[in-house]
Amino acid sequence: MSHFTTIKVQIKNGEILQGVLQELGHQVEQNTTVRGYQGNKTNAEYVIRQNNGYDLGFRRDGENYELVADFWGAKINQQDFVNSILHKYAHKTLMTTVQEQGFNVEEEEVLEDGTVRVVVGRWV
Repeated sequence: MSHFTTIKVQIKNGEILQGVLQELGHQVEQNTTVRGYQGNKTNAEYVIRQNNGYDLGFRRDGENYELVADFWGAKINQQDFVNSILHKYAHKTLMTTVQEQGFNVEEEEVLEDGTVRVVVGRWV
């Protein structure tokens, strides 16, 4: 019986996802298996190995990625883990889009509530 749970996340770009995971200090393996309860395995495009044998994986589901793991064994706070990834992913996606469209970051600050305020501009 599988104990894997999937969580749909609003992440579309795998390269940015991989970069975010690495920035958060995770070693990321690509296109491999996610280990779970009693040796159960499933495949994922990006996998974070854990020493306890319960890995965290991200696999494509249509246009988006989903997080797949046996969270009971992984022993992480799912919400905190996902929120930290989504926060960095949104910021990195914004910065990539800003550059691609020829804008410059004029100002960036983190507000007291954790919100990131970014002001961009470009000469036309």
